Amino acid sequence: MISVLAPGPHTTIQDSGRPGYYAMGLPPSGALDQYAHACANLLVGNTEAAATLEATMAGPTLGFEQDAIVAVTGADVEVTIDGHPVEMWAAHPIRAGQQLKIGLARAGARAYLAVRGGIDCPLFLGSRSTYTAASIGGLTGGPLVAGDALRLGCETAGPARPGARIDSRLRSHAGDSVSLRVVPGLCTYRFTAESLERFFTSTYTMTARADRIGCRLDGPSLTYVEREQPFGAGDDPSNVVDLGYPVGSIQVPSGTEPICLLRDAVTGGGYATLGTVISADLDLLAQARAPDTVRFEPVSIDDALAARAASRARLREVRTNLNLLSLF
Repeated sequence: MISVLAPGPHTTIQDSGRPGYYAMGLPPSGALDQYAHACANLLVGNTEAAATLEATMAGPTLGFEQDAIVAVTGADVEVTIDGHPVEMWAAHPIRAGQQLKIGLARAGARAYLAVRGGIDCPLFLGSRSTYTAASIGGLTGGPLVAGDALRLGCETAGPARPGARIDSRLRSHAGDSVSLRVVPGLCTYRFTAESLERFFTSTYTMTARADRIGCRLDGPSLTYVEREQPFGAGDDPSNVVDLGYPVGSIQVPSGTEPICLLRDAVTGGGYATLGTVISADLDLLAQARAPDTVRFEPVSIDDALAARAASRARLREVRTNLNLLSLF
């Protein structure tokens, strides 16, 4: 059992997500930084999909009532056990009676705490991920609160690896600027050619209006092609008759402040979508925070598929390296 002594500003239970219900209007949720989430689990010998704690901007203080193996990845935070700093992206033993604290994020936005066995809580449609907009998943459908008690599960997939660490070459390193690759569409035809060029050549700034649903950016405004709005669309030029929103899709209401939708976003609506951030770069977007700068690069679907393959190969290398450590 783990006691939540202080929850942090927004700490939720997340696993790899709840796929398969998009047509029902239910987004996948799950860890926003899937790579950091998987790496934390691999370090402690869990399945990659096991539930972790996702801490936003600062983390919780936890009291352990049993021995465990823990690892923290993702945003650059100070991690202490009984007040003594320990390395991120590494597995550490923790004893019953000790406390673990995750401090303020110095860079990046979200840190992930994995505990051997995974965080246990009731499954909802096959996932433990918390989706606060619908109050489902996690312990009670919302962020952790002081006094919560976390049980450990049995989602292990390998030996315990206290002392294991991920090579710095394979760690994510958040900075104050990020470049995101975007597949243009579904509604690029609604924007003028000059606006599309402006979007892909300008620098935008992350605003504080960001959460697991999406993040709003500040930068040059965009212009829509003039037309008579079709029946069913609203009066604003950014309105279209409803369409689906892929995770990572970018909408620009009224031509100002683009919004990038994340894993808790609504699955459809009536705003024109300029493009979609590729899956391989969604982890980068998950770690961006105000006032980080963001630039967008148009790529093809083939480029996106190649980037996804490279991302998967990177995780395979982590998996291979940790399995080799287990042999010694």
